[in-house]
Amino acid sequence: MKVIAINGSPRMEKGYTALLLTPFIQGMMDAGAEVKLFYARRIKVKPCTCGQMYCWYEKAGECCIKDDMQLLYPQLRGADILVLATPVYIPLPGEMQNFINRLCPLIEPYLEIHEGRTRASFHKQVKIRKIVLLSSGGWWEKANFETVVRITEELAKGANVEFAGAVLRPHAFLMKEKGKLTKDGEAVLNAVKRAGYELIKKGVMNKETLYEISHPLISEEELRSRYNNLL
Repeated sequence: MKVIAINGSPRMEKGYTALLLTPFIQGMMDAGAEVKLFYARRIKVKPCTCGQMYCWYEKAGECCIKDDMQLLYPQLRGADILVLATPVYIPLPGEMQNFINRLCPLIEPYLEIHEGRTRASFHKQVKIRKIVLLSSGGWWEKANFETVVRITEELAKGANVEFAGAVLRPHAFLMKEKGKLTKDGEAVLNAVKRAGYELIKKGVMNKETLYEISHPLISEEELRSRYNNLL
């Protein structure tokens, strides 16, 4: 099982997205997966500027933009699972949105209607069969992830592959206190590692595991009070 993980956080190794992604990758590796990690900011992905869909109508499957994505396309074609890891911005960091847009050459230019929606599929040589989201956020509620989840789910449906679930951690900054992991933070990371293991071994992450990762660490009122007292 080959996995490509993309960390879209501008903070790269130093962010809370990386804090979550590291044990998730370890769990997948413990289950026998081969995992390669890339940072969207580091691979220098340019925005898609080919408005005439060169990768569909001129040379299907080829991107006309010559940048680091050209090195990543062969890796993506050979992966079984794609993990998109990102913090919640409004809604995504720019580099992560660029990466998602640049996946278009992997999709075959043949359209069908499924359940009233226009859909396509990955090219036959693209092995990806599952797309997973891992995301960190600062606000209290899980509803703050809805747009990011919907983007990832639509990407999977648009490529005719499985959306294999979302690993979500609201108010992720409360996993640390004075720069060190709290007991709650340690428990969350243990559950994240277990989710990665389950994904590879069972093909699905348990609902109970995902709840352990995303459950509230404090009340909404207390979190709002902390934020507002910073002003």
